[in-house]
Amino acid sequence: MTEDDRVDKDLLTIGAFASRARLSAKALRLYDRLGLLPPAYVDEVSGYRYYRAGQTERARLVALLRQLDMPLALIADVVEARESDAAALLAAYWDGAEARFASQRALAEYLRGRLSGRSSEMYEKFVVETAEVPEQAVLSETRHVLAPELPVWIPGSLGRLEQGAGEAGGITGPPFVVYHAEVSVESDGPAESCVPVADEAAARAWAQRQGRATGARVRVEPARRLAYVRITKAQVAHPQILAAFEAVEHWVAGQGLSADGPCREIYFADWDAAGPGDPVCDVAFPVR
Repeated sequence: MTEDDRVDKDLLTIGAFASRARLSAKALRLYDRLGLLPPAYVDEVSGYRYYRAGQTERARLVALLRQLDMPLALIADVVEARESDAAALLAAYWDGAEARFASQRALAEYLRGRLSGRSSEMYEKFVVETAEVPEQAVLSETRHVLAPELPVWIPGSLGRLEQGAGEAGGITGPPFVVYHAEVSVESDGPAESCVPVADEAAARAWAQRQGRATGARVRVEPARRLAYVRITKAQVAHPQILAAFEAVEHWVAGQGLSADGPCREIYFADWDAAGPGDPVCDVAFPVR
């Protein structure tokens, strides 16, 4: 293929196209490898890449989406989608990004408080109380889960267990989630969803019928004394809930008590009906 042929076919060298698209040749090679922006022609002998002027808009779109830190796999979906679908994909991505930024902003503020020695001030807004909880049979489901997965797994698992409780004499107390080990963005617990039930035998029969589908089981939760703080729906979000857990731990140590089991979240209100400022959850530690 001669230079004249390339001009006739409106092909640009990678350097010329990079200048027009305001991208580097290195970026164009990367987009080619990923299938985001393949060249219009590759010389079989020299390996040189050539692009058409009409590819400029796609190249600039890819570059702009990268400035939003959009994953390359999602960029591929956006540039291939129809206009309305592409806009919807972008909107969904950005909604998720803003939620992550809000969480990170709250975490940064929380960490500033800790690093500046203001932890005790943060704890003062929580009122710690104690309660005696009797022995109870519970339907439970245990899962290794990371913190970002909790907002989906907790309501899903409790919903499944509440259906089982309906076949076991009903629910006799508020559902709760036990954290047997740390759950964070890097540590996966496990966590255990629990729903107290009236009829232990019927609950065991239901769990057996489930087989391995959900991993549901029945166990007896011993009587416990709990130290807890009551928090609102807004405070359940990470990292606000971390301060609540630490406030209880701080109080327990100050009272000369010790933990007598893993921490838990007790959900006593209708989550869907509650507003951001409504109390919905007790953050608790068994103590002795």
